[in-house]
Amino acid sequence: MQYRDYYRIMGVERTASAEDIKRAYRKLARRYHPDVSKEPKAEERFKEIGEAYEVLRDPEKRAAYDRLGSQWQPDQDFTPPPGWARTAHGNAAGGHVFEGDNFSDFFESLFGGGRRGAARGSDEVAHLTITLEEAFHGATRPLRLTIPRHDAHGRLAPETRTLNVRIPKGVQQGQQIRLAGQGNPGPAGAGDLYLEIAIAPHALYRVDGRDLYLTAPVSPWEAALGARLKVPTLAGTVELRLPEGSQSGQKLRLKGRGMPGATPGDQYVLIEIVNPKVDSEHARELYRTLARDLAFDPRAHWGTT
Repeated sequence: MQYRDYYRIMGVERTASAEDIKRAYRKLARRYHPDVSKEPKAEERFKEIGEAYEVLRDPEKRAAYDRLGSQWQPDQDFTPPPGWARTAHGNAAGGHVFEGDNFSDFFESLFGGGRRGAARGSDEVAHLTITLEEAFHGATRPLRLTIPRHDAHGRLAPETRTLNVRIPKGVQQGQQIRLAGQGNPGPAGAGDLYLEIAIAPHALYRVDGRDLYLTAPVSPWEAALGARLKVPTLAGTVELRLPEGSQSGQKLRLKGRGMPGATPGDQYVLIEIVNPKVDSEHARELYRTLARDLAFDPRAHWGTT
């Protein structure tokens, strides 16, 4: 039987916090998930990561594992030290004992102990792409998931399920929605499923945190003379005053019109002056008149004239 360095498997230090370990597990689970991974031996690696996480996420099992010390090397022949069964399965381990075909001999030698106990299934991570409108207003939508399950022989087999997922109002890019009990099953119940949110690109808006950015094309005379613009927002159309003498790149703020939250974001309107096409002699003459009457040189500050 060979020693397994669970910290090395998870890619974390022995001093890693519980949140560091959870974050590492989610990242590795996404990378080696058998349904999507192109990595060699992805299924074997996925099970190895799940086993390491099973130990390191539980403070009592982790403490028992840490008592082995760091003197062992990965794949080194291993035998539990004298008195290990009493130490690991006594009060310190809290009775968290496991049996079954899902874990390695190394795991069973430390936590199996011939005593039946309760193993909670491992957590799963999946991705969900939503529209900006769904993120703004919230929504409920069906989600079809194919998740690997361990059959009676301990082999991974795909299982397809449809869940109705509630998307909370104001959810942000990269935020995770936890679906309790929808992860991998175990004798003491299933783990959790974490849906990592991605917001699809939008035709009008750019998202930055809780703020929204919208480019507003305006004509030269609207920019020069000022105007009232009807501006779309995700909550409906509002009227915005464009100041006289506005320039391209100028940014106007619609306070509180961004993504909802404890402190709502703002919507910023970026001014872009758009010139009409010169597609007739009349249009050319109008531009010649402007050039002659205004005598305007936008590059005068260069000092090259």
